[in-house]
Amino acid sequence: MDKDVSAGSGITTVVGRLALGITLLAFGLGHTAVIDGVSATDAVSIAQYVGGIALFVAGLMALREGDSAGGTAFSVLGALWFTWAVAGEASANAAGLFLLLFALVALSLTLAGGDQLGQGMYGLFFVALLLMAIASFAGNDGLVKVGGWFAVAAGAVAWYAATAALAHWPTALPRRAAGRGVTATG
Repeated sequence: MDKDVSAGSGITTVVGRLALGITLLAFGLGHTAVIDGVSATDAVSIAQYVGGIALFVAGLMALREGDSAGGTAFSVLGALWFTWAVAGEASANAAGLFLLLFALVALSLTLAGGDQLGQGMYGLFFVALLLMAIASFAGNDGLVKVGGWFAVAAGAVAWYAATAALAHWPTALPRRAAGRGVTATG
Protein backbone atom coordinates (compact mmCIF):
# COMPACT_ATOMS: atom_id res chain seq x y z
CA MET A 1 0.00 0.00 0.00
CA ASP A 2 1.24 3.50 -0.86
CA LYS A 3 2.10 5.33 2.37
CA ASP A 4 1.44 8.72 0.73
CA VAL A 5 -2.25 7.97 0.41
CA SER A 6 -4.34 8.90 3.44
CA ALA A 7 -5.29 6.20 5.91
CA GLY A 8 -8.22 4.07 4.82
CA SER A 9 -7.76 4.95 1.16
CA GLY A 10 -5.32 2.51 -0.41
CA ILE A 11 -4.20 2.89 -3.98
CA THR A 12 -6.74 0.27 -5.11
CA THR A 13 -9.49 2.39 -3.56
CA VAL A 14 -8.20 5.41 -5.45
CA VAL A 15 -8.09 3.48 -8.72
CA GLY A 16 -11.54 2.02 -8.09
CA ARG A 17 -13.06 5.39 -7.29
CA LEU A 18 -11.48 6.99 -10.35
CA ALA A 19 -12.83 4.20 -12.57
CA LEU A 20 -16.26 4.47 -10.98
CA GLY A 21 -16.22 8.26 -11.21
CA ILE A 22 -15.35 8.30 -14.91
CA THR A 23 -17.98 5.68 -15.64
CA LEU A 24 -20.68 7.45 -13.63
CA LEU A 25 -19.91 10.79 -15.27
CA ALA A 26 -20.14 9.29 -18.77
CA PHE A 27 -23.27 7.26 -17.89
CA GLY A 28 -24.98 10.19 -16.19
CA LEU A 29 -24.14 12.80 -18.80
CA GLY A 30 -25.32 10.42 -21.50
CA HIS A 31 -28.69 10.13 -19.79
CA THR A 32 -29.10 13.88 -19.18
CA ALA A 33 -28.77 14.70 -22.90
CA VAL A 34 -27.08 17.94 -21.84
CA ILE A 35 -24.31 17.51 -24.43
CA ASP A 36 -25.67 17.63 -27.96
CA GLY A 37 -25.25 14.31 -29.76
CA VAL A 38 -24.13 12.37 -26.66
CA SER A 39 -26.47 9.68 -25.38
CA ALA A 40 -26.31 6.83 -22.88
CA THR A 41 -25.30 4.42 -25.64
CA ASP A 42 -22.14 6.48 -26.10
CA ALA A 43 -21.09 5.49 -22.56
CA VAL A 44 -21.09 1.78 -23.37
CA SER A 45 -17.37 1.51 -24.17
CA ILE A 46 -16.42 3.36 -21.00
CA ALA A 47 -18.82 1.21 -18.99
CA GLN A 48 -17.39 -1.98 -20.47
CA TYR A 49 -13.68 -1.26 -20.15
CA VAL A 50 -13.33 1.31 -17.36
CA GLY A 51 -16.44 0.57 -15.32
CA GLY A 52 -16.41 -3.13 -16.02
CA ILE A 53 -12.94 -4.52 -16.48
CA ALA A 54 -10.81 -1.89 -14.67
CA LEU A 55 -13.21 -1.70 -11.73
CA PHE A 56 -13.43 -5.49 -11.47
CA VAL A 57 -9.62 -5.80 -11.49
CA ALA A 58 -9.36 -3.06 -8.83
CA GLY A 59 -11.84 -5.06 -6.76
CA LEU A 60 -9.79 -8.23 -7.07
CA MET A 61 -6.64 -6.31 -6.10
CA ALA A 62 -8.41 -4.83 -3.07
CA LEU A 63 -9.61 -8.29 -2.00
CA ARG A 64 -6.06 -9.59 -2.36
CA GLU A 65 -4.85 -6.76 -0.09
CA GLY A 66 -7.47 -7.68 2.53
CA ASP A 67 -9.84 -4.78 1.81
CA SER A 68 -13.09 -6.74 1.82
CA ALA A 69 -15.37 -3.67 1.64
CA GLY A 70 -13.60 -2.03 -1.32
CA GLY A 71 -12.95 -5.37 -3.00
CA THR A 72 -16.58 -6.40 -2.78
CA ALA A 73 -17.85 -3.01 -3.96
CA PHE A 74 -15.53 -2.68 -6.93
CA SER A 75 -15.73 -6.27 -8.13
CA VAL A 76 -19.54 -6.40 -7.93
CA LEU A 77 -19.93 -2.98 -9.56
CA GLY A 78 -17.40 -3.96 -12.23
CA ALA A 79 -19.38 -7.09 -13.06
CA LEU A 80 -22.61 -5.10 -13.20
CA TRP A 81 -21.14 -2.37 -15.42
CA PHE A 82 -19.70 -4.99 -17.76
CA THR A 83 -23.08 -6.73 -17.93
CA TRP A 84 -24.85 -3.44 -18.66
CA ALA A 85 -22.37 -2.69 -21.45
CA VAL A 86 -22.62 -6.03 -23.22
CA ALA A 87 -26.33 -6.71 -22.66
CA GLY A 88 -27.44 -4.65 -25.63
CA GLU A 89 -31.04 -3.65 -26.16
CA ALA A 90 -33.62 -5.04 -23.76
CA SER A 91 -37.29 -4.44 -23.14
CA ALA A 92 -38.16 -1.49 -20.90
CA ASN A 93 -39.24 -3.82 -18.09
CA ALA A 94 -36.05 -5.93 -18.35
CA ALA A 95 -33.94 -2.75 -18.24
CA GLY A 96 -35.98 -1.51 -15.27
CA LEU A 97 -35.44 -4.77 -13.42
CA PHE A 98 -31.69 -4.69 -14.07
CA LEU A 99 -31.50 -1.07 -12.86
CA LEU A 100 -33.54 -1.94 -9.77
CA LEU A 101 -31.24 -4.85 -8.90
CA PHE A 102 -28.23 -2.64 -9.57
CA ALA A 103 -29.81 -0.03 -7.22
CA LEU A 104 -30.11 -2.63 -4.45
CA VAL A 105 -26.37 -3.27 -4.69
CA ALA A 106 -25.73 0.49 -4.42
CA LEU A 107 -28.08 0.64 -1.41
CA SER A 108 -26.19 -2.20 0.28
CA LEU A 109 -22.90 -0.38 -0.31
CA THR A 110 -24.41 2.83 1.11
CA LEU A 111 -25.65 1.09 4.25
CA ALA A 112 -22.41 -0.84 4.74
CA GLY A 113 -20.77 2.27 6.17
CA GLY A 114 -17.31 3.50 5.41
CA ASP A 115 -16.15 7.05 4.87
CA GLN A 116 -18.54 9.94 4.25
CA LEU A 117 -17.55 10.39 0.62
CA GLY A 118 -18.04 6.70 -0.12
CA GLN A 119 -21.47 6.65 1.49
CA GLY A 120 -22.44 9.84 -0.36
CA MET A 121 -21.19 8.44 -3.65
CA TYR A 122 -23.08 5.16 -3.27
CA GLY A 123 -26.18 6.93 -1.93
CA LEU A 124 -26.35 9.24 -4.94
CA PHE A 125 -25.75 6.27 -7.24
CA PHE A 126 -28.60 4.41 -5.53
CA VAL A 127 -31.00 7.32 -6.10
CA ALA A 128 -29.89 7.59 -9.75
CA LEU A 129 -30.49 3.91 -10.41
CA LEU A 130 -33.80 3.87 -8.55
CA LEU A 131 -35.08 6.86 -10.53
CA MET A 132 -33.93 5.29 -13.79
CA ALA A 133 -35.56 1.97 -12.91
CA ILE A 134 -38.88 3.69 -12.16
CA ALA A 135 -38.52 5.72 -15.36
CA SER A 136 -37.89 2.56 -17.34
CA PHE A 137 -40.99 0.86 -15.95
CA ALA A 138 -43.10 4.00 -16.49
CA GLY A 139 -41.59 5.13 -19.79
CA ASN A 140 -40.78 8.56 -18.35
CA ASP A 141 -37.89 10.31 -20.15
CA GLY A 142 -37.89 13.25 -17.74
CA LEU A 143 -37.22 10.97 -14.78
CA VAL A 144 -34.35 9.35 -16.72
CA LYS A 145 -32.72 12.79 -17.03
CA VAL A 146 -33.12 13.44 -13.30
CA GLY A 147 -31.54 10.06 -12.60
CA GLY A 148 -28.74 11.00 -14.97
CA TRP A 149 -28.00 14.12 -12.93
CA PHE A 150 -27.83 12.04 -9.74
CA ALA A 151 -25.34 9.74 -11.53
CA VAL A 152 -23.29 12.80 -12.53
CA ALA A 153 -23.28 13.95 -8.90
CA ALA A 154 -22.20 10.46 -7.75
CA GLY A 155 -19.43 10.47 -10.36
CA ALA A 156 -18.23 13.87 -9.19
CA VAL A 157 -18.11 12.65 -5.58
CA ALA A 158 -16.20 9.51 -6.64
CA TRP A 159 -13.73 11.61 -8.63
CA TYR A 160 -13.28 14.02 -5.71
CA ALA A 161 -12.77 11.17 -3.23
CA ALA A 162 -10.02 9.64 -5.37
CA THR A 163 -8.34 12.96 -6.12
CA ALA A 164 -8.59 14.06 -2.47
CA ALA A 165 -6.83 10.91 -1.33
CA LEU A 166 -3.99 11.51 -3.79
CA ALA A 167 -3.74 15.28 -3.21
CA HIS A 168 -4.30 15.07 0.57
CA TRP A 169 -7.41 17.23 0.41
CA PRO A 170 -10.10 17.00 3.10
CA THR A 171 -12.19 13.83 2.84
CA ALA A 172 -14.51 14.31 5.82
CA LEU A 173 -16.76 17.07 7.05
CA PRO A 174 -15.59 18.55 10.34
CA ARG A 175 -17.63 17.52 13.34
CA ARG A 176 -18.94 20.06 15.82
CA ALA A 177 -17.76 19.48 19.35
CA ALA A 178 -20.47 18.23 21.72
CA GLY A 179 -22.10 21.00 23.72
CA ARG A 180 -20.67 23.83 21.62
CA GLY A 181 -22.57 26.19 19.39
CA VAL A 182 -25.97 25.97 21.08
CA THR A 183 -26.78 27.93 24.18
CA ALA A 184 -29.86 27.60 26.33
CA THR A 185 -31.60 30.67 27.61
CA GLY A 186 -33.92 30.71 30.32
